[in-house]
Amino acid sequence: MSDFLEPPAILTATKTVSLLIVDDDDIDAMALKRALHKLKLLNPLYRARDGIEAMELLRSGQLPKPYIILLDINMPRMNGLEFLEALRADPELTPTVVFVLTTSKSDEDIMAAYREHVAGYLLKQRMDSDFMQVISLLDHYWRIIELPLTEK
Repeated sequence: MSDFLEPPAILTATKTVSLLIVDDDDIDAMALKRALHKLKLLNPLYRARDGIEAMELLRSGQLPKPYIILLDINMPRMNGLEFLEALRADPELTPTVVFVLTTSKSDEDIMAAYREHVAGYLLKQRMDSDFMQVISLLDHYWRIIELPLTEK
């Protein structure tokens, strides 16, 4: 299920933050991985190609806590908004921190994502010029916040 896994580096409190990339686009997933490496952020990376695969990974307990999800909206089988609805409906997964990274500029998608309590909505188009700033923002975010560590 997981495409890549890297050694731990960034810690929150005393735990390493795992990152789950939920994106069907191989190029976007690899660009994100390269950007993380360029900033020397060697967090464990996991990848799911759609919402169904991501839910299976999360429910199986294979993703070490704490974790942050980087979610695309436009995917086959279960898209990002459907995934968010399923995630928030699951009592074990509802506190999950999710950032949306997508090409969708649709006001409806943005509002729907924030209704599901995403931590942020970032456009991939803007990330072309500001990609390293976005990755740096995420790095600072998980360094200063406390993530839920509750076990199943």
